[in-house]
Amino acid sequence: MKYEYFIGLRYLRARRQETFISLITVISILGVMIGVMTLNVVMAVMTGFEETLRDRLLGINAHVAVVKSGDQLRDYERLLSLVLKENGVVAASPTIYGQVMLTSGPRVSGVVVRGVDPDRVNKVVDIQRYMKEGNVAGLKSQHPLKIEDRTVLLPGIILGERLASQLGVFLSSPVQVISPLGSPTAIGVIPKVRRFIVVGILKTGMSEIDSTLVFMGLADAQKFFDMSDAVTNIEIRVKDVNRSREIAEQIQRRLGFPYFTEDWSRLWPNLFSALQLEKTVYFLVLLLMVLIGAFNIISTLVMVVMEKKKDIAILRSMGATRESIRNIFLFKGSVIGVVGTTLGVLFGLAICVILDEYGFKLPEGAFLISTVPVRIYFSNFVVVAVTSLFVCLLASIYPARQASKLDPVEIIRYE
Repeated sequence: MKYEYFIGLRYLRARRQETFISLITVISILGVMIGVMTLNVVMAVMTGFEETLRDRLLGINAHVAVVKSGDQLRDYERLLSLVLKENGVVAASPTIYGQVMLTSGPRVSGVVVRGVDPDRVNKVVDIQRYMKEGNVAGLKSQHPLKIEDRTVLLPGIILGERLASQLGVFLSSPVQVISPLGSPTAIGVIPKVRRFIVVGILKTGMSEIDSTLVFMGLADAQKFFDMSDAVTNIEIRVKDVNRSREIAEQIQRRLGFPYFTEDWSRLWPNLFSALQLEKTVYFLVLLLMVLIGAFNIISTLVMVVMEKKKDIAILRSMGATRESIRNIFLFKGSVIGVVGTTLGVLFGLAICVILDEYGFKLPEGAFLISTVPVRIYFSNFVVVAVTSLFVCLLASIYPARQASKLDPVEIIRYE
């Protein structure tokens, strides 16, 4: 072991009269540790919130959508076969979107209708996962409803939990769907009205979706909106959600004009940009905690330099170079940084594992989820550790340079 490292390690342990300096060294290590630990935990939680929100949105929405500018897709089966040939595409399904009013007794609510193919939709979006009651298969068949002394067969419809609560309906309750476009008659335009039976209650945890979105079978939606054998778009699921934009561009090139593709990141750009900005701001703010620990390192090393002036003078008179003196204090500062960072990473990882394993309950209804989400990524811990070590090394440079500039002759003469 080089003598610089030996002396640097020796300076980490205080003699009896230097207990205060040793205490400041411990405080410096604790400062770095707390900063790194907090930064790791917050990054893991913020990443968890971002990915949980993304998973919730993509659990009910497709990764990529194909639309035709200002028109319906009448040859969607041909388009489906072309889309499924694209590398990275897992599944595709035709869909119809439309706006209607839903009524039950005196209660009315404006909603977005999503007509889906019950046999293919769960391969693209995981609707069944969020079904609180009923199932998607209920959209396939007609359901009996007894009205007075006769029985009629009605198609099924799936409502969000909040919407069902607003309308006061339950599983197997009838609802009326009213199209504002209506049908032209001799006496004017009459709104189109059709009855459906609730065959499922959906709960995604997102109030906007649970209160404004309803699902009906593709054939029923085509009939209700007078679309014959056409759809409004094709929804696609890809293997790697992070490659959605790339795959959307590939599909766009394959299909050509007048077809257009949209990936999920373009549907909610402001939301995910805000989340990314928030995570960056948290990183920068919490990095200040590491900087506080770095300032403690500066003060600790300055005090050690002042205390060890005689030792420095003796070392210089014995032939130690300025570079060797600088290395002694750089090494001590680096050791403080390494120990503090290592403890911060270990304690941060332990807290993340505990949160992930046992969960931390959140106020019910205040968030999309019931417990704190945690995503542990090795790369995030590495970035935090490297940043912390770099800051600690920078904090050690000034005291080390000042120590190397001390004149041994002046020190020996006056001390």
